[in-house]
Amino acid sequence: MASLEQWERAERERSAHEASQAHGPDSLEYPRNVARYRNPPADTIHALEYAFHLLGDVQGKTILEYGCGDGVNTVLLANRGARVIALDLSPELIDYARKRAEVHGITSGVSFTVGSAHNVPLPDESVDVVFGIAILHHLDLKLSSAEVRRVLKKGGLAIFQEPVRNSQLLRLTRKLIPYRSPDVSPYERPLTDGELSEFAADCSAYHYRPFSLPTSSLINLLLERFRGNGAESLLRLDAAILRRFPGLGYYSPVKVIEIRK
Repeated sequence: MASLEQWERAERERSAHEASQAHGPDSLEYPRNVARYRNPPADTIHALEYAFHLLGDVQGKTILEYGCGDGVNTVLLANRGARVIALDLSPELIDYARKRAEVHGITSGVSFTVGSAHNVPLPDESVDVVFGIAILHHLDLKLSSAEVRRVLKKGGLAIFQEPVRNSQLLRLTRKLIPYRSPDVSPYERPLTDGELSEFAADCSAYHYRPFSLPTSSLINLLLERFRGNGAESLLRLDAAILRRFPGLGYYSPVKVIEIRK
């Protein structure tokens, strides 16, 4: 078993590579459609929109963005009127996130912190919301769960969007593939429903919603013509199937989870 130091070193290297792939000043203009995430509907077919829907009214509240990456979601959170503490292990990504905020005219209400999600540099019960997009699958879940509970105020909310793979066959197949891209660390992995449930075990409430089905992901990968409007149609079809057959949510590759302390 790798030490935490080895784990985080690998994640820093992966993040540095991610930051190095940034494409000039134009890329800092993203996200362009900020209004889309101010008040998305509960029945949205898009996972990220749903995560922002769960926030509710966060005007004046303190949000810990748990793994802010290059700052796209930092901009969206700041535009909801929250005080945002954007945390990431990577100095390079924090620098890029800070530049993105400046391009979007965000000059107050956001603080950027280089730090570990396993040892968050914040006092106990100091934030109203912990918000993380595709972060938990990079982490030691036992350590990060304890940190999320520690920094949340009583009754506080944690929202995460994560890749999920419950199929043991698919997980085994993934391990047999020797190639690993530089933007994938040796420790990141899709999670399971059981791991997410255990992550939330000591909290007062836990809910999740699945998004999309593996068949649509495969079609998008294989058929170029399904991108754009076609991809949207597939998401709508998936949403209809999941409403009709909720048990198929077990196979969904993306889930948004909501945890109440």
